[in-house]
Amino acid sequence: MSQKEALRAQVMELLTAGKIGQKQAADRLSVSVRQIKRILKRYREAGLKGLISKKRGMPSNRRLTDVLRHQAIEVISTHYRDFGPTLACEKLQERHHLSLSVETTRQLMIEAELWMPRKGARLYTHPMRERRARLGEMIQIDGSPHDWFEGRSEYCTLLVFIDDATGKLMQLRFVSIETTLGYMHILYDHIKEHGIPATLYSDKHSIFRINARDANPSAETQFSRAARELGIECIHANTPQAKGRVERANQTLQDRLVKEMRLAGINSMDEANAWLPVYIQEYNQRFSVAPQDTQDAHLPYQGTEDSLRHILSVHVAKRLSNNLSFQYEGQLIQVQTNGQGLALRQANVTLCQHFDGTQELLWQKRRMAFTVMTKAQKQAAEADSKTVNTRVDIALAQRTRSNMGRKPSANHPWRHTPVSKPTTDGQTVTQLSK
Repeated sequence: MSQKEALRAQVMELLTAGKIGQKQAADRLSVSVRQIKRILKRYREAGLKGLISKKRGMPSNRRLTDVLRHQAIEVISTHYRDFGPTLACEKLQERHHLSLSVETTRQLMIEAELWMPRKGARLYTHPMRERRARLGEMIQIDGSPHDWFEGRSEYCTLLVFIDDATGKLMQLRFVSIETTLGYMHILYDHIKEHGIPATLYSDKHSIFRINARDANPSAETQFSRAARELGIECIHANTPQAKGRVERANQTLQDRLVKEMRLAGINSMDEANAWLPVYIQEYNQRFSVAPQDTQDAHLPYQGTEDSLRHILSVHVAKRLSNNLSFQYEGQLIQVQTNGQGLALRQANVTLCQHFDGTQELLWQKRRMAFTVMTKAQKQAAEADSKTVNTRVDIALAQRTRSNMGRKPSANHPWRHTPVSKPTTDGQTVTQLSK
């Protein structure tokens, strides 16, 4: 006997004993007086058995038919074997017109051994932070390395821009690895589509800040320099939980986006980047929320497209030699001039690397023509049978000395540079001493 039926039995005993009337009994059971008369009749005829529901032990009128049950299990087993119940339920409705609830889909997948019930995760307490009020006040950014194409293409990273106020995906872009130019490219796309956000909330990756303890406090990375010139404040989170919105979005994308690209037949980063705007729109329709304030906090960029590309590029300061050339990353860059170019000797120039792979050379804010040549590598001398062992011993000795390392002296120039150790993608702003 259920709790509801036990309560009815108590009320019926009071009613038959004359301690309460039918109106009071109806109020206690939240039913009509006519229903009380029916219940009382069954109670006088059969006693407590008359109060037990006759539907008990009978199949539900809303149960799935065997045909629909087998059809759903067959479709899930064929197309969505590694899907979660929520996503599988959505695809059954969208692609196969099978309308089931998420819980029904979960039970069917458990029955077919396609889903393992999970135990409750261990809970950790983190302080809650209220969402920002307006779209564009805070954009959380992060990179998510993952096997996004399930072996159909190379291992890559997805750069994610998500709005804090609404939970909307603002930008997505696949890149080979996280680099400064990759983040500059996606920020360029964001500004062109939405405008300039107020703040960018990221982790403490060396792309966004200099983490060396002895670095100059005024030194900044290439990305932070570009954000400062655009009027964007960069905020760095101490823990992944602090920027939990983008972290949870990464988990969702690693589940849903991977399977969506598989169903769409997307097998490369170029195809995925061209298709991502469609997915962003579908994602935002399902998961985004309305902001507290409908006013957009983005500001339109007032400059030209060339000036925006110039800001969102890696700036490398160099000094020309007497023959108007300099070396950079294994390349010899030679300035082209109409005259002798005497004024350019030992001049300070800036090499700008754009996210589309092009380069630009500036001197006093003027563009300079230049050519790029690969620096020739010195060839090793030939060795005969008499000298090969000696050269091998020398190479081993040099490798041993290089592995031992040497601590720079106190007055070494490296200790007085305004920035920390430079990175391979040129993300640290270098400053020339005057």
